[in-house]
Amino acid sequence: MNILILGSTGFVGKNLMNRLMKEPNHSIAGVSKTTGTNILDYEQIASCIRNVKPDVIFNVASHGGSLHYVKEFAGDVYSDNLQMALNLYRAIKEEAPECKVIQPFSNCSYPGLSSVQNEENWLNGPVHPSIFSFGNSKRAIYYLSKCYYEQHGVKTVNLLLPNTYGPGDSCDPNKTHALNGMVIRMLKAKKAGDEEFVVWGTGSPVREWAYVDDFIEALVLAMDIDHMEYPLNIGQEKGYSIAESAQLIKKACGFEGDIVFDTKYPDGDAVKILGNSKLSTTFPDFEFFDHEQGILNTVEYYSDKI
Repeated sequence: MNILILGSTGFVGKNLMNRLMKEPNHSIAGVSKTTGTNILDYEQIASCIRNVKPDVIFNVASHGGSLHYVKEFAGDVYSDNLQMALNLYRAIKEEAPECKVIQPFSNCSYPGLSSVQNEENWLNGPVHPSIFSFGNSKRAIYYLSKCYYEQHGVKTVNLLLPNTYGPGDSCDPNKTHALNGMVIRMLKAKKAGDEEFVVWGTGSPVREWAYVDDFIEALVLAMDIDHMEYPLNIGQEKGYSIAESAQLIKKACGFEGDIVFDTKYPDGDAVKILGNSKLSTTFPDFEFFDHEQGILNTVEYYSDKI
């Protein structure tokens, strides 16, 4: 099987490349803007697909960042994510119409003010204003995948995942995923000898987190699904408040200062927990990584990089 990974130098892409390289009988190709394939340029992605002739494309290329980043650069985030998808599906239609796309969506694309996020409610309300650009761009990609299947028969498997964390992400707290960003900032506070660590917001929002190994395993398992445009939750219906996660990071880092909360920063949704009833029937043997061990692994990864 020929497999193409878009966004192969990013956090998820690198980990996915490493995982798939262990699979026998697959030819793996990975591209990103830094390797010379800019998906915002139609000719570049079309040429790539023409040369690789993929059976499966993992679309893990994305323009995103922290909650503050996606608000500041809302127009760029939305338009870039949608343009990459428009170019991708057009190129598949013209160069590899039998190819299947597998792509993850963030659970921030669920309606704001939701608690347990079940698939049937995914589009029943607006995305929270704090993540409007990124969340709506993922909804738009779903609609695009549905339309290309209806007209051209292009197959897609869409998945919904919580915010990811773990080793291998960026060292820039404004570009990395939220939990990793907190790890980076606390390690810097420890190194500087700070007496306080500031958490942005009240610390009360509850979040479910996806350790990167779980994220990758879900993508790999999705290769066994023929077509599923309406997305499936990959979640365990369990969350931690930001304050609880901060305490776990403090323990893992060995930070001895106090944790304080800066309430001038917005909190975002009060609760983001993915329902798992459909996951338990689709992948009944799926096992999630221990959250506290995942934080320890993440701290170890960043400790010699900060």
